[in-house]
Amino acid sequence: MSKSDSENSLGFSRRQALLSATAGVAAVAATASSSDVTTVKAAGASCSTPRSAVAKTQYGKVRGYVEDGVLTFKGVPYGANTGGENRWLPAKPATPWDGEYPALTYGANCPQRLHNWSSEQTFLQQWNDGWQSEDMLKVNIWTPSLTGKRPVMFYIHGGGFTFGSAYELASQDGAQMARHHDVVSVTVNHRLNVLGFLDVSSIGGPAYADSVNVGMTDLVAALRWVRDNIANFGGDPGCVMIYGQSGGGSKVTTLLGMPSAKGLIHRASAQSGGGGNPPGAEESREYAKQVIAELGVKDIAALQKMEWAKLNEISNAVAARMNPPVGVGGPTPAPGTAKPRVGPGPTVDGRLITMRSFFDAAPELSKKVPLLFGSVSEEGNSMLSRPTEAEWLATLTRNYGEARAKALATGLKKAHPEKSIRTLSYMCGGSGLNGLNMRNNVTRMATMKYNQKGAPAYTWYFTWQSPMLEDAGAWHTAELAFCFDNTKRADQGTGNGPEAQALAKKMATAWANFARTGNPSQPGLRWEPFEPTRGQTMVFDNNCRMTDDPEGEVRKLLLA
Repeated sequence: MSKSDSENSLGFSRRQALLSATAGVAAVAATASSSDVTTVKAAGASCSTPRSAVAKTQYGKVRGYVEDGVLTFKGVPYGANTGGENRWLPAKPATPWDGEYPALTYGANCPQRLHNWSSEQTFLQQWNDGWQSEDMLKVNIWTPSLTGKRPVMFYIHGGGFTFGSAYELASQDGAQMARHHDVVSVTVNHRLNVLGFLDVSSIGGPAYADSVNVGMTDLVAALRWVRDNIANFGGDPGCVMIYGQSGGGSKVTTLLGMPSAKGLIHRASAQSGGGGNPPGAEESREYAKQVIAELGVKDIAALQKMEWAKLNEISNAVAARMNPPVGVGGPTPAPGTAKPRVGPGPTVDGRLITMRSFFDAAPELSKKVPLLFGSVSEEGNSMLSRPTEAEWLATLTRNYGEARAKALATGLKKAHPEKSIRTLSYMCGGSGLNGLNMRNNVTRMATMKYNQKGAPAYTWYFTWQSPMLEDAGAWHTAELAFCFDNTKRADQGTGNGPEAQALAKKMATAWANFARTGNPSQPGLRWEPFEPTRGQTMVFDNNCRMTDDPEGEVRKLLLA
């Protein structure tokens, strides 16, 4: 399903030509006073390109635009092109530029396989595959003003460690958070898959000692860029919240244990993910050895010239061969007990990444950082399966045994008589991603954080049932439209009715308050910190409320 190399090359050259032409025009004009933004707002224009929409960065000035009062800067470089001789090296500084860089459009995504999901899932998420290039170290910024000192909300996209982008979903746009919640919103692209996580030091030498984790060190580089530049966008470098969903949640928990990220993170939220179980250095070296052998290359230069599609094909094949199958003929391992799996993703190398953060324990580096952990009720929804009750019970039996299968089905039907069998199967079905497994993961990570006796953890559970299509429930990624206050932009999944809008206001306010103070409470909705004996959790639905350990009885059946 991937684009051909010629298509990717053509897309890159066209966009680069457009940006170069825009830069030439922008560079000849002088910057106007900041009053121009106010003038534009007063005139009622919804989108404009005033001369005042220019900010300084360490590499040069960037010119953005104003949309409904929010200054927007897209595709701002935080590092150099990672292609060619820079492949698998730590991110290098961006090349400084003269004049004004046109920060008007999103940058490239890391090369990746395009998704092949169902039409229903693509519709609900409003998925955007974007365009691809190895010149992808870019951030996007939304701010109410270039002056001031606002909390910074730094979002890291999902897609595991292999695909996705800062703009993969309509819900990830940061304008509403800047517009209505007085924060500076930032999203980021970085290296993924084989380009971000392959130990090539065996043929590249000491210069490539970090190659196995450059996908993560890219994120550290982006956070350093925020520290050094965000004040020029009205942000407070001393008040930075990182948050991510799914694979982005795993990136968040990994960063919390990286010594190089210490001091760059002041709050964090892992959503429907986190607490990953990366392999050790020896396992990743063996994986890389087999990948390089199958590619038949003898030196780093040849590897750096190789087409990405071939690199990806071989690396995936080797990973499939080395990793044992998951969930075949037996129950899902309890959270925190599965064996590491090799392949594209972080490695515990003992230096950049020193532990399995929130898998083995909460890292000491995160002790003073308040954390949010949460999940949605129908994590397993791909809109593909339509099981009958008998088929659902057979799947549960195959994965959990007959006794637990009956108990799970009975417990879920009793707790949620209003839900269809199809929706219940997304709460608990196969042995992979499902709502109950994720609830267990949230509870496990929050308990580790509690046991540190440091900053608090807060947990949440998103159960709002989408009115779109039938039986969709609260699918994996559904909460993003609400914590970004984007129910209108993401209306194919939310419907953007009054109930959705009201819930989005509450959730986005909670996230912004957490970024600002480390406490997500708001007037009329006090949020208690988590402690294991009660499992205090904020349930986000039409009736938002604190509840002790939602789905507690049935989720514990998976731990038996």
